[in-house]
Amino acid sequence: MQYKLQKIKNDASFREFYRLYKGKKTSVIVTASKEKFKNLIAYTAVNKFLRGNAIHTPKLISEHFNEGIIEIEDFGNKTLLDNVKKSKNKFIYYKKCIDVILKLQKIKPLRKIKIRRNKYLKLNLYNQSNLHKESDLFFDWYLSGVIGNKKLIKYKKKIRNELNKLYKKIFFNNKFIVHRDFHVSNIMPVKNKLGIIDTQDAIIGNPMYDVASLIDDVRTKVPLQTKKRTFQYYLKNCSIRKEPMHLLQNDFDILSVQRNLKILGIFYRLYKRDKKPQYLKYLPYTWKLIELRMNNKIFKNLRILLLKVINTKMRNKKKFK
Repeated sequence: MQYKLQKIKNDASFREFYRLYKGKKTSVIVTASKEKFKNLIAYTAVNKFLRGNAIHTPKLISEHFNEGIIEIEDFGNKTLLDNVKKSKNKFIYYKKCIDVILKLQKIKPLRKIKIRRNKYLKLNLYNQSNLHKESDLFFDWYLSGVIGNKKLIKYKKKIRNELNKLYKKIFFNNKFIVHRDFHVSNIMPVKNKLGIIDTQDAIIGNPMYDVASLIDDVRTKVPLQTKKRTFQYYLKNCSIRKEPMHLLQNDFDILSVQRNLKILGIFYRLYKRDKKPQYLKYLPYTWKLIELRMNNKIFKNLRILLLKVINTKMRNKKKFK
């Protein structure tokens, strides 16, 4: 049997991916130079747990955790993003993605997931401290890089206080399995199923988080009408549909803004620290999504404050020194 190893395009993490050809069969080799526990051990454990609950995730073929290597099932080359880009009726695919989220939200959340005998992965609760820790990436990387540390000191406390008020308005408790990076680039058509990848950051959190992650994904521009139809489809079929509409909408908008502020920080960090300037092209659309959700009246103070700090011209920049 002939063996061949071919490198696959990397993502934004510290992992590297290779396709292993074994005759006519293939598998994927994943290596991690840093954060081995999260990128390999946690990933494997969450995949196994989800697969046991009818979510199609890559099956582990072999593991060499000490060497920073695992071998997993090959889901192919194409993500659902390819289908979305080509399709005129993008809602068809977003509807299917919501169906996966609905399946995820029916799973009984466990605080501990078994890794191996007597070893467990603890799933964190997505509390206010975690929300702030993530949105602080906006200050620590994006804002400090764009306006400088002197201005950052002037505005950080004010913006953070407004975010704190918003996070306190979140209605739903942490009672649902949340993928935490659920978007069409992390979903892959595998025969007649949708395969889910990048599960390593799964937590127990708010039901609207994955919905916001899918609908307001900065990498994928879709018509506003598609966003609205997708959100309405979720509300019509979810277990929380009996709750007041404004509370559902508020949670969605808050978590979308929180997530996309975090992404501004992460993508600027990828540019500055990791020398990956290709992520800067997403920043203007990230701001457009933040502005879209801040039309909700609960964001009045934050909207005014952010506009003082980052004007429209600066929000549209794709290149930085």
